[in-house]
Amino acid sequence: MQASPFGKFVAASGLTNLADGVATVAWAWLASLLTRDPLLVAVVPVALRLPWFVFAIPAGLVADRVDRRRLILGMDALRALAFLIAAAALWAALPLAEAPAKGVSDPGLFVLILGAALLVGIAEVFRDNAAQTMLPALVPHDRLERANGRLWSVELAGNALIGPALGAMLIALALPLPFLANAAAYALAIVLVARLAGRFRPEPTGPRDWRRELREGFAFLAGAPLLRSLAWITGFWNLLFQMVMIALVLHVQENLGLGAPAYGLILAAGAVGGIAGGFWGEAIIARLGARRTAQWMLACTAPSFLAIALAPGALTLAVVLAVFEFTGLVWNTVSVSYRQRMIPDRLLGRVNSLYRLLAWGMMPVGLIASGLIARAAGAVMPREVALVMPFLAAALGAAALGVIGWRALGRGFGQG
Repeated sequence: MQASPFGKFVAASGLTNLADGVATVAWAWLASLLTRDPLLVAVVPVALRLPWFVFAIPAGLVADRVDRRRLILGMDALRALAFLIAAAALWAALPLAEAPAKGVSDPGLFVLILGAALLVGIAEVFRDNAAQTMLPALVPHDRLERANGRLWSVELAGNALIGPALGAMLIALALPLPFLANAAAYALAIVLVARLAGRFRPEPTGPRDWRRELREGFAFLAGAPLLRSLAWITGFWNLLFQMVMIALVLHVQENLGLGAPAYGLILAAGAVGGIAGGFWGEAIIARLGARRTAQWMLACTAPSFLAIALAPGALTLAVVLAVFEFTGLVWNTVSVSYRQRMIPDRLLGRVNSLYRLLAWGMMPVGLIASGLIARAAGAVMPREVALVMPFLAAALGAAALGVIGWRALGRGFGQG
């Protein structure tokens, strides 16, 4: 039996997210092998996330002008090329010198890796925006919660369940292997997306004028209070989440004494919770309603961050991450389904990009803040305590966000 267009789309997303999951371990672990400075370790994921702030708006304009399927194909090809370049450079640099406490052991390799990460991040902005705007063309609007839940469950299986564990295993075999594996995964995804049939280019509503088109996107978002609330809440949530996840790398290595395989399995445990959230999110929303679901999932963030700081070992940390990812995926099911349903197709790329500028543009801030907090704390307290400080700061920020966000969501969904 031939797979449906949605099935091919899900399979391609699973492959690209498998590559993302491998890269989650590979980028951060490689950075920690070149430097032990928390701020410099954070610079590599900053290169991955900074493009969301710079290119989100152009990506939305492009997604509303071109065939979104072709845009996805081009960006996946660009990512495959970037990973091939990174693999070749890393292979040529082996064996790596011992990482210094300050500075980097191989400045040339570090700069090249930053460049490859930046290229991957730019392609991801255009690709992900096009993919989210394509989904409503593949499934009926009344099935968006189910479709998003299933899609994110598959993506999480690759991104955070199989990918990190596979990445850790490949790192143990040879450092360049995760980057080569990612290039192969993107190539397979290109084959699947190329076989999608349908019309994925929005109908133009007038002469092409990027200023007018951008004003239309701003006007729509300005007239949607709940959409704005969801955007800024997600933005600050992502800032705090990135603070925690980049701090986790050195915390796991130095405070818990764990290696790459254990780190990958801890992230995989979080993915199990996220997959469960993807499958059960629709039922939870049906029972509690969108407003209550969003409020309670947001309220779980602060306790989760505090528990990550206090977790005494790998097993406890894995359970905490599983619960945290469950709540995060249910939140995403509410917010993204609402966005896809209420934004007209002709505006979906532009409004989606403005939304994600707010929601994802905060990520680099969280990464840099985490490194600065750990570095500053290290000057006045033992290193093992300093490495935990980003978790505590994120927990305090999440508590404030939970209080303010609870009220904003209550007003917004109450108006809807």
